[in-house]
Amino acid sequence: MNRIAENINYFKENLPQEVTLVAVSKTKPAEDVQTAYDAGHLDFGENRVQEMVEKYEILPKDIRWHQIGHLQKNKVKYIAPFVHLIHSVDSESLLKEINKQALRNERTISCLLQIRIADEETKFGMEQEEAEKILSTYQEKFPSVKIIGLMGMSTFTEDKTQIRNEFRGLKIFFDKLKTQNPELQTLSMGMSGDYQIAMEEGSNMIRVGSSVFGNRNYG
Repeated sequence: MNRIAENINYFKENLPQEVTLVAVSKTKPAEDVQTAYDAGHLDFGENRVQEMVEKYEILPKDIRWHQIGHLQKNKVKYIAPFVHLIHSVDSESLLKEINKQALRNERTISCLLQIRIADEETKFGMEQEEAEKILSTYQEKFPSVKIIGLMGMSTFTEDKTQIRNEFRGLKIFFDKLKTQNPELQTLSMGMSGDYQIAMEEGSNMIRVGSSVFGNRNYG
């Protein structure tokens, strides 16, 4: 059996039923996505809009595409016709643009609010206060957007205690928000290096690339 198919089967057999695997296919050729698809997988993540659009054009149309990287407002229009879930909403102005493009395409686009949990300047995300404010008003302002949960990226560190604490803090915030916003069902935390910790701390969606597709090709 192909190594990618083997890895997909491993995750299928070992992930808890409530956890969704988003196979991160960035920099990988469409053939690799097709292999994973043929093994029964439908959820794929890309962080570059152009790459997602190119793959969407040539791959099966029932694939669920997840935008997981930082999203610029001027790029939303390219993925609005088909994107399944945008993980990386880090401002109200981005949400406004997503709503505009969703309306133009006569669809509702599901989104996650990206919360800043990492102790790093390079990581994107909004503060908790901003997320609370958005959630209290967005349904009237942006009727073609549906916020279904939160996303967070931990600090890039060997310190597992710090990673665990960052995920735990986001889960506590997620549970708090859910009491007022029962439509929040998705907590996207964890990548290839830390998804086990993320699941232990309550993640129900993990974004895994190299553990599915092998090491990434850059350049």
